[in-house]
Amino acid sequence: MSEAKGLTYKDAGVDMEAGDRLVDRIKPLAARTKTPLVLGGVGGFAGLCALPPDIEEPVLVSGTDGVGTKLKLAFLTGRHDTVGIDLVAMCVNDVITVGARPLFFLDYFATGRLDVAIGEAVVSGIAEGCRQAGCALLGGETAELPGFYADGEYDLAGFSVGVVGKKSVLDGSAVQEGDVLLGLASSGLHSNGYSLARRALLDHAGLSLDSIPDGLGETLADALLRPTRIYADATRVALSVGGVHALSHITGGGLPGNLPRVLPKHLGAEIDGRWPEPAVFDLVRRAGRVEEAEMRRTFNLGVGLVVVAAADRAAAIQAALEQSGERVFRIGHVVPSNVDPEDYEARVTYTSQEA
Repeated sequence: MSEAKGLTYKDAGVDMEAGDRLVDRIKPLAARTKTPLVLGGVGGFAGLCALPPDIEEPVLVSGTDGVGTKLKLAFLTGRHDTVGIDLVAMCVNDVITVGARPLFFLDYFATGRLDVAIGEAVVSGIAEGCRQAGCALLGGETAELPGFYADGEYDLAGFSVGVVGKKSVLDGSAVQEGDVLLGLASSGLHSNGYSLARRALLDHAGLSLDSIPDGLGETLADALLRPTRIYADATRVALSVGGVHALSHITGGGLPGNLPRVLPKHLGAEIDGRWPEPAVFDLVRRAGRVEEAEMRRTFNLGVGLVVVAAADRAAAIQAALEQSGERVFRIGHVVPSNVDPEDYEARVTYTSQEA
């Protein structure tokens, strides 16, 4: 009688061959994002990137994030090629707020059972996000964790690194009363507020992802899976004009939760402008009977990045951004504030009912 065959790693749920196949598919995706500063390629233990020679006193800037429960929609629809763009956007859009140039990005993809086709679709989105940001996909990690995730599900995390000259760092100290707030259009929810959006639209209103609700003009899945916009090119344009005093990435918390983060403590923001909201926001508002204060503190409501501009340079910055293809709205201005500096919501006031 022969001895029973011993257990293998594959028996335990980890398919190393599948991992190797995924790496082979990732290599050409990463290669298309390679910049002249990248040394070597995917496959080593670490990625190497040189610093740009044209930046005086270079300071490295880093940011990390994930995609959150937007991933649930990728699982439900089987569409996995856009959440990678979201992942890059959520990290890069933070890094650029200090005036940094994105250099490279690394990702972490974890799943219970590796599906090579899904993994390739996710990384293709990450590579596209890096292309839009002008940075390199320098490396990453794929983890197969049997029993840890439900079948067909995965999680994503990533981080980006950028560089800025020490004297060019935007730290908010230049912001002053009277500065103009220029809002750059978002593409929709971006990657924030999805727990509320799913509860309102799918659970409360009972909408299906393949339906086309009144006023939306597209399927619910298309609206909810639209990728987060990446503002790296826009910030380069704005900074080249001069007069940019601060940049604020509008994520979870909306304008009230993010704009005060780049303002001196004695200053606040008055939102007195009007701008068009993507239709998906009003759909959430109506489906969940969500109060306006809750909408403002949860979603970006159509503004994904705010440029705090010197009053005498705001028109030139807006014109340059619009010429580059951005939709830009004058949404307000910087005002004095005498409330608790840590009470961010109190430091942002709305004087326009349509804002």
